[in-house]
Parts: sequence; C-alpha cells; structure tokens
Amino acid sequence: MAIGNVTPDSFYASSRLENTDRVVAWAHTALADGADILDIGGCSTRPGSTPASEEEEWNRVAPALEALRETLPQVQLSLDTFRPEIARRALENFGPMIINDISGGCEAMYDLVRKHDVPYVFTFRGDYGKLKILDYCRGIQWVLDPGFGFIGSTEADYECMRQMDQLKAYNYPVLVGLSRKSIVWRPLGINPETSLPATQALQMYALEHGATIIRTHDVRETAQTVKLFELCNS
Repeated sequence: MAIGNVTPDSFYASSRLENTDRVVAWAHTALADGADILDIGGCSTRPGSTPASEEEEWNRVAPALEALRETLPQVQLSLDTFRPEIARRALENFGPMIINDISGGCEAMYDLVRKHDVPYVFTFRGDYGKLKILDYCRGIQWVLDPGFGFIGSTEADYECMRQMDQLKAYNYPVLVGLSRKSIVWRPLGINPETSLPATQALQMYALEHGATIIRTHDVRETAQTVKLFELCNS
C-alpha cells in the first residue's frame, strides 16, 4: 500500500502531493515499483497536528480520487479518513475503495462500510481488547491495523508488536504502517529522512509475525523486502 498525502503538513515531506499532476505521476511510479494499493489521505494525523476541516479534507481528496479513477480505473484505491461523511462522499462519487480509518471507527462508519461492502481498516491502537468488536459487529470486511505511532509511546508500540502473532487467529488481513515513523527512528537517534534501512528491518519483522499489507512511503524498497520474505517462506 503506497502512501499518497494530498496535504501540506504530513510528517514526511516527500509524501506530499501538491496537485493532481503530482498525484498521477506518483501513482504510476508507485505501481511500477510494485504497489498493489494506492492510499490517499487529505487530513494529516501526525502527532500535534490540527486536523483540516471536513470540507477542506474533501476538497483535497476529491480531485485526487477523480484523477486516479480517470487515469487508472482498475487500480485498488484506499481512502485514509476517520470521517464517515468523507468516506460516504468518496464511495458514492468514485466507487468502491478501502476505507482506512485510524480512529477505530464509530457506528456511522461501520454502517457505511457494511452498506457499501468495502474493506475497512480497523485501527485498534495497541489495545487487543478492542478486537472483541469482531465478535458482535458482523458483515464487515475487516482489515486489522495495530496502529503503530498512535499507541502512546515507543515502548507501547514495541509491546504491541511483540503481541502481533495473536492476530493470526482472527483470519483477517493485517495492515502495518511503520514507514519512517518514530517507532523506527527515535530509538536509533536518527530522523525520518535517514530511517529507510531501519524501516525495512522492522517491516520484515512485521511480515514474519503476520502482517499481510505493508503501508509505505518507499514502495520499491518495500516490494524488495516483501519478495525476500516470500522467498524465505516459499
């Protein structure tokens, strides 16, 4: 899953796409480098950020989604949003896509993805107890995301990672987003710009412990990591 941010303030500057021409060029490059899914986000959720208004978020993502549907109609799209209204407008205007919700969701969001029968990324932010929702909220195409970077501390992120094996029992896809996050660079005393090798190391660990979707800024390098993982397990 390639990360495309149509925002001016995402934590990793190289992922920012200022206009639809950049979006389309990024998409073609990401697909050529090995991406299977293109994830578009219009509201930064980095720590300390002020969320864009709902209308501002829509005005960012709508042109990007429209351009991608026109130029790459068969590509699997994902929308990174925690707002049910943004998800509804996207699904009604641009067709089926994954809804990638870092908030953990709400009844309105669950009803929406159930109605449209689209995959829904449920971010449980390190609280494995929240997975009880899978037992009583039926009819949803769940994708499980531990929520690294949103759990509360680097120590909590690693404790969550050490428990990842238990996700295999649920038989749902597991999405992991580690790319250039503080869980990678803070313990090493580096920064996001220099954290690519360390990101790949941690992504390999996630694959070994059940991750099936890797959300990444660096598609080519991540595709290489996935290929080597598959070779080791073939």
